[in-house]
Amino acid sequence: MTTTKRPFTTLFLMVSVDGKISTGDTDALDVDVDFPNIPGIREGLDQYYDLERSTDLFSLNTGRVFAKVGFNEKSGTPPKKQVSFVVVDNKPHLSNKGVDYLAEMSRDLVIATTNKAHPAAAMRESHDNIHVLEYQREIDFGNLFTRLKRDFGAERLTVQSGGTLNTKLVRDGLIDRVLLVVAPALIGGKNTSTLMDGRSLHTLGDLDQIKALQLVQAKPLENSYLLLEYLIKN
Repeated sequence: MTTTKRPFTTLFLMVSVDGKISTGDTDALDVDVDFPNIPGIREGLDQYYDLERSTDLFSLNTGRVFAKVGFNEKSGTPPKKQVSFVVVDNKPHLSNKGVDYLAEMSRDLVIATTNKAHPAAAMRESHDNIHVLEYQREIDFGNLFTRLKRDFGAERLTVQSGGTLNTKLVRDGLIDRVLLVVAPALIGGKNTSTLMDGRSLHTLGDLDQIKALQLVQAKPLENSYLLLEYLIKN
């Protein structure tokens, strides 16, 4: 699918040198929570957050990630952002409280789900910026991205999701650009999430699912961090 029908999409994440996007294999461990406590890593973290604040005005993530970082426990009225959040959430991981908080801070909150009973569905009357895009058995991401551009005006989209969804989007040809902040860390662990998880390739016939990259820049940052930017040759 060409970007004339969908947003130009960037996968933006912080990874360790060995490609990990989490500090461990449980939801209790998370780079946002744990890296600030590790000497030699915490000193350069602000560079990632500065870049994050300059990403696109449409941002896609998962309900699991928002729940993991505590959105279901947040209270009060958050500062309003110009960002529209797109949340993939089937289980659901977000509670009413989490949906309410995200809606308050978002320009538009778009929930993509296969769950007819998602809390967001009942909250549309009280929040006119909540939009629920329901799918039957699985989310059609090509359709979702087309609707984001057609119905919400999303010309550019930043994805910050987990390794399984990243792999799905990359293999489906829906990611155009990869922007990585590489933290000076080695984490390890075969069950710890990486930039690309999901189904492993098994046969020579699967090799066409590997995406070649074109380097745009490799820029050293302060405190031994590195910025990598690639275009994906879809």
